[in-house]
Amino acid sequence: MKTNEFFFELPESLIAQFPPEQRGQSRLMTLDRSSGKRTHRMVEELAQILCAPEFTGKDNKKPLLVFNNSKVRKARLAGVSAETGAVVEFLLLENAENKKLGDCDGNPLLWKVMTKRVRRKKPGSVYIFYDSEGIEAARAAAAGFEGEYLLLKFDRLINDEWLDRYGHIPLPPYIKRKDAPADAERYQTIYAKQTGSAAAPTAGLHFTQELLDKLALCGMESVFVTLHVGLGTFLPVRSENITDHVMHSETFSIDGQTAVKIEEAKAAGRKVIAVGTTSVRTLESAWAEGCLKRGEGSTSIFIYPGYKFNVVDALFTNFHTPESTLLMLVSAFAGRDLILESYAEAIREEYRFFSYGDAMLIY
Repeated sequence: MKTNEFFFELPESLIAQFPPEQRGQSRLMTLDRSSGKRTHRMVEELAQILCAPEFTGKDNKKPLLVFNNSKVRKARLAGVSAETGAVVEFLLLENAENKKLGDCDGNPLLWKVMTKRVRRKKPGSVYIFYDSEGIEAARAAAAGFEGEYLLLKFDRLINDEWLDRYGHIPLPPYIKRKDAPADAERYQTIYAKQTGSAAAPTAGLHFTQELLDKLALCGMESVFVTLHVGLGTFLPVRSENITDHVMHSETFSIDGQTAVKIEEAKAAGRKVIAVGTTSVRTLESAWAEGCLKRGEGSTSIFIYPGYKFNVVDALFTNFHTPESTLLMLVSAFAGRDLILESYAEAIREEYRFFSYGDAMLIY
């Protein structure tokens, strides 16, 4: 398959630049994979939809919802070049010390970062990071490269406590504005728990406590896995043939109790509904011979049309960018033609697209 087979024209006006005024007040397109039928609803109606007979069946088997509880790290930093005074933006991805560099207590000082024009950053170049009042908070030196990423060695421990104080929410590049104080709360799911993502698992942004309570009240069970969202979310597929694209690796974890509940749901014929493509990638990566892998793992799974799903029966997700691996994943789940037809209808109906946009339920 060619990458350009997953292209669609999207008016820029439909790319959501802000979340809805209230969390959960988003539109929801439902898509029946078998019939192609689409309906236009609201996210707040989700409990009513999922508890309906078409989901529960004649035996009233309630589906199991699987959420990703990864928390977005305030990983975007603006440094000032000590040499030129130019402001350079960095996105901290992960600790990269590999036990080689650290302070006297072994704490990591080296971070793998994403930055523009990465190969122009000379090893030894120093960048200074200031607080809101112009006081130096840290400095770092370029310490080499790891693939397409730069390594920065800081002069002090840069942990999540430090980033919460001095960092910024890493809004995706199609949101053409600086982050605002409200993004610290709105670009985070209400159930976020495990810090480590460079981007939000955005399907979960629609869920309020009220909606979770409604789902529980009608007998729906919810479980949580963790997949830390990496840069594969942002990077386009640059290869002509999709099979030539290489996914970035992301870490995930599934605890034993969660694994048992998912396995029991599959054995009982209950639908497993993945909330977000990250939940899909976690479940499909961890499944082997009727069981889920417990504990931590890593995945670079690339799901595109032709893939056979083993765990996921329905998917709650946002609308994705053209020619992206996420669009290819939902096309694998529902069929490329049906997805592109649905996206065309969403554009006609002026749905809001991408991270802060509206949602789809595909079943």
